Amino acid sequence: MMKMDKDRIKIRIAGSGGQGVILASIILAEAAGIHDGRYVCQTQSYGPEARGGNCKAEVVISDSYIDYPKAKNLDILMCYNQASLEEYFMDLKEMGTLIVNSDHCAQIPISTAFEIPMTTLAREKAGSLQAMNSLSLGALAVATGVVSKKAIKAAVLSRSPKGTEALNLKALEIGFLEGKKAVGRAKNHAPEKFSRLILMND
Repeated sequence: MMKMDKDRIKIRIAGSGGQGVILASIILAEAAGIHDGRYVCQTQSYGPEARGGNCKAEVVISDSYIDYPKAKNLDILMCYNQASLEEYFMDLKEMGTLIVNSDHCAQIPISTAFEIPMTTLAREKAGSLQAMNSLSLGALAVATGVVSKKAIKAAVLSRSPKGTEALNLKALEIGFLEGKKAVGRAKNHAPEKFSRLILMND
């Protein structure tokens, strides 16, 4: 994680339709706005296909009123697949934070990216691919500190369909752990860039 302007943090989550991109952004926005008490704005867009095409969602988090909802010059980019990484990487600021699903992102342009095998972890450790977005949000929260663990947990729980609460909370906890591991790996690649890293959720 690089130094961010905490008054306005711009985040984009991207992947293909059906990967839970939009829901992940809504949960993140609710965690920041409802549970952490910050100003927040969430927007979304789909590719030409409703399912299977590229889609992205953006969340702007601020300590003051947000007068422009679009996320440009991103502080954080989280990509679920290679196509979204290739399409949106250039929108990430030079000192921004990149989080990728390493199961579906084979060509990663920077060594300081947080690489997490989200698909494998969701399927083999959490027990369901449907929990991948919860897992990814746990990793994002720990790796960046943009929302508290308590807030993201409450938001995930409130958005979990009845009967899936335990599954999603399990995935979230896996994400917390894997996010911390990913930070350690990235620091080993470029320790000077991470000298000011503070994990707010330890």
